[in-house]
Parts: sequence; structure tokens; C-alpha cells
Amino acid sequence: MEEYIDIVDINGKPTGVSVPKSEIHAKGHLHNTAHLWCFNSKGEILLQQRAASKVICPLLWDVSVAGHIDAGETPEQAALREAKEEIGINLLERQLIKIGVFKCFQSYPNGIVDNEFHNTFIAEIQININELTPQEDEVEALKFVTLEEFESLLNMSTTNNHFVSSNRKYYEIVVDAIKTRLTL
Repeated sequence: MEEYIDIVDINGKPTGVSVPKSEIHAKGHLHNTAHLWCFNSKGEILLQQRAASKVICPLLWDVSVAGHIDAGETPEQAALREAKEEIGINLLERQLIKIGVFKCFQSYPNGIVDNEFHNTFIAEIQININELTPQEDEVEALKFVTLEEFESLLNMSTTNNHFVSSNRKYYEIVVDAIKTRLTL
């Protein structure tokens, strides 16, 4: 059964209209997503390698957990649901620290028009990577990288085919938020 997504206005607020996910991308409707960046007390960020079967940016490394916010769902509910679905981790809403909402409007050669507002959270986790269970159709692999490794990979993102290079500024904001949190 196809999921339904709320169409939002230019401010990311639901319009009261929900459509199937396939229509969201085919027609380029504005919509919300939830992004969750997980990190540990050692200053390592959990990265997800997008599944080879993904139609957008397959096999590139990206946010720990991400997904569309279902119709009627809050960004927090979506982040918690996606964490459970994609990597098998149960988090509590109080663990989520919202760092902002980021516009990401992109079109792809395959016809997908992705006009998203990333409701972005960070969360400190204390778990070994072998305790996580990646969702096969979403996640190819998981890894922890240090903040220094992350920044090094990001600096080479236009040539190393590691990250989605067009998201560089977004990644920098996330790293800064995690660094700030680690110093508290």
C-alpha cells in the first residue's frame, strides 16, 4: 500500500491535501521529510550508504536515517519511526535535538522532482554498529566515522563519489551542530 504524504506550502506547513508518494515526486509538490543524524560520545557520526536499488543517489553515503513524513505525522514521529525501520534502533522523542529545517529542491534525470523541507535532528546514541539492523531495501551499509574523517571526505566530495556533493553546506551545518553538542 502506497504511503500518503502531506503537501505543504512554501513555509513547510501542511495545506490539508495529501497525495500518494509517487505523485509527490512526479509533480514536484512541496513536502516534508525527517532527517536524523546519530552520533556517539566519541565524536563519531553514523553514516548510511543508500541501497543500490534507490532511484536517487544509489550507493552514496548520507544521513543516518531519513524518510518522508507521512500524512498527519509530526517530524519527531517520523524520525523515530524511520530510525526503527531503517536501522532497528528505538529512540525516545526527548533524545531528538532539532537543529533546523532545510530546503532541498532538486530535479533528477529520471524525472523525479524532489522539493523537500528536511526537518533535521541530531541524537546521541550509545550502541555498537553490529547491534543495528539495516533495512535491506533502504540501506546498503552503515559505518561510524570521526568528525575529522567526515570533514575530510566532505572536502573531497566533488571527486570521491562519497557524499551527495550538492548537499555540502547542509552537511557542514550538521557537523557544526554535533560539535557544539559534544562540547556541552
